[in-house]
Amino acid sequence: MNLLKRLGCRRASVLGLPPALVAALSALPLALAAAPAAHAADPTTMTNGFYVDPDSSAKRWVAANPGDGRASAVNASIANTPTARWFGSWSGTIGTATGAYTGAADARDKLPVLVAYNIYNRDYCGGHSAGGASSPSAYRNWIAQFAGGIAGRPAVVVLEPDSLGNYGCMTQAQIDERESMLTGALAEFNRQAPNTWVYLDAGNPAWASAATMAQRLHEAGVRQARGFSLNVSNYLTTAENTAYGNAVNRELGARYGYTKPFVVDTSRNGNGSNGQWCNPSGRRIGTPTQLGGGAEMLLWIKVPGESDGNCGVGSGSSAGQFLPEVAYKMIYGY
Repeated sequence: MNLLKRLGCRRASVLGLPPALVAALSALPLALAAAPAAHAADPTTMTNGFYVDPDSSAKRWVAANPGDGRASAVNASIANTPTARWFGSWSGTIGTATGAYTGAADARDKLPVLVAYNIYNRDYCGGHSAGGASSPSAYRNWIAQFAGGIAGRPAVVVLEPDSLGNYGCMTQAQIDERESMLTGALAEFNRQAPNTWVYLDAGNPAWASAATMAQRLHEAGVRQARGFSLNVSNYLTTAENTAYGNAVNRELGARYGYTKPFVVDTSRNGNGSNGQWCNPSGRRIGTPTQLGGGAEMLLWIKVPGESDGNCGVGSGSSAGQFLPEVAYKMIYGY
């Protein structure tokens, strides 16, 4: 794409310019489009629909098991739905990884959704997905490279699921450290990835009150972000999350004088929640990735069928492992 499209310019916006200047702007390299910006351009208007990850766990399973009786349903209902790709320590050189992924999407004029999941002391209180960067400084370096890999390409990033949801086992010093890492991460995206919308994760309605979450979001720098994300890897209904997101915004507005758009993970909330968060039975896929729907976007952030950990109907599995039987049952809600 040339600079005019990168900046979201419409034909009418350049009608008064001399033709020579329009031609010169159109010829400017992409590198100039990646100049720092206080607020990202709208990546949804710079692309034509969302990107389907060609190497998702569901895609890989379908390709490896074409004769399996469940493959057709998994392929039709899950593998070809635009879903986020998660990036962490398993991703190799992170700038190369995010650059390759967003580059592949950009070549198809599609909008990719990426999840940054590598914060120091990740899942500190839960444990099923424990890990992350080896230190705060290692995380700062990692997330800077993550943003730099995206550069000027259009993208959506969900920043560190669960990081603000549960502070119950953390000291105030650890909380301050985490919030500082998140604030620094948002600054890197603003500096290096001007066409990326970043949503700072805000857990789900069952974790913290709207007032508590608004305070945590603000202290972690959400003012710098496009907005916040809800229900990542969880099962609560879109209506419940929308009500919660609106309540968080009322608190942000009353306390701090601003509100933010939010997105909801609908990948596994078609039947709502039964009160369990770790591989519960009887759940169902939800509304596919799309703009709107009570939030700014409804997104499939967690791949349906990927395990939450060694628990529930995923007993014996590890977090992120694709479980075809769970995926198959989730299509039909049993």
